[in-house]
Amino acid sequence: MSLTLEIAERVQSIDAQSWDALTGSMPLLSHAFLSAMETSNSVGHGTGWQPCPMLVHDDGQLVGAIPLYVKSHSYGEYVFDWSWAEAYQRNGLNYYPKLIAAIPFSPVTSARILVADVANANSIQAVMLQALLEVMHKHQMSSVHILFPDQASAQMLRQTGWMERHGVQFRWENEGFENFDAFLNQLTQEKRKKIRQERKKVEASGVICRRIKGPQITEEEWDFFYQCYRNTYLEHRSTPYLSAEFFKSIALSMPEHILLVMASLDDVPIASALNFYDQDTLYGRYWGCTQYIPNLHFELCYYQAQAFCIEEKVCYFEGGAQGEHKLARGFKPKATFSFHQIADPVFAQSIADFLTRESLGVTDYTNELEQRAPFKFSVASINNVVLNGNNE
Repeated sequence: MSLTLEIAERVQSIDAQSWDALTGSMPLLSHAFLSAMETSNSVGHGTGWQPCPMLVHDDGQLVGAIPLYVKSHSYGEYVFDWSWAEAYQRNGLNYYPKLIAAIPFSPVTSARILVADVANANSIQAVMLQALLEVMHKHQMSSVHILFPDQASAQMLRQTGWMERHGVQFRWENEGFENFDAFLNQLTQEKRKKIRQERKKVEASGVICRRIKGPQITEEEWDFFYQCYRNTYLEHRSTPYLSAEFFKSIALSMPEHILLVMASLDDVPIASALNFYDQDTLYGRYWGCTQYIPNLHFELCYYQAQAFCIEEKVCYFEGGAQGEHKLARGFKPKATFSFHQIADPVFAQSIADFLTRESLGVTDYTNELEQRAPFKFSVASINNVVLNGNNE
């Protein structure tokens, strides 16, 4: 074994086939997706997201990697550490720059410590984690953060003593439903009725919805989607993270992973939602409209995506950050994680104490969400409640 470690300047400079061999089918980790962010200037100079992917080679072969960025702010991360930065500032210290391993602007759980299927995989991961700490200290960064790692990456981080932070998102599961009505039949009568009413109101308004796979999306449809995407940010007096060039790039480089849902009224497009998917999971990402229609957001962003998963036999639908309203539409709470190393030992202890207190609140919140689940009780679930002594 002859391991060499390198910090590259950008994902685009890495051989695409070698990178994708480590990421599997996950579209938001793909070379096409991450390099499109770079070539479109959505990340890079002036954005506060400076790419610096970590690479490990074994005799010239890429065997390990981490999607890594130097950050000069905390925007676009979805794991909020603004209070940590403010505490640093109050004490005359700099919280930025910091180092994060993440998919930019994407609160999506997936592998973060990428490693080839080789006998020394654990050693490769250990080398990369140690290197992260060395980079942090060498360049006098305040901290390193690994956001939304999957279970495999999380387990390695726990074993090596990283501070752990908990969060909650919402995920829909396709239980082999034959059609959308079969899914609805799993819900309580109240929730089932509400969803049907919402869909009927959209239909009665005259709106027509279409699901378009990436290869069939026209240039005009992409242009309209970007108009919708911008509108969502402008309505919140914000600036879009991603440029039009980014979407033009992925339209060419990864169309097989893209689903666009469009709504039209009197043959005029009025709303759209963009999703990414592989054989296992659909990721809901961006939505916007040019005309308000009641319940149209739910139709485009949830019901059309759920129907697509049922038709295509996709197992999971990740709905993204926040949104308790997803619970009433068949989503279930799902734990998320992030892991942190803080260079200053005093702040490290303070943050560790905060995370302990915060985790108790997250646990209580998750329990509350599970009690509000919209699903009908089965005999098995009732028996489980009784056996666990929770039959209040």
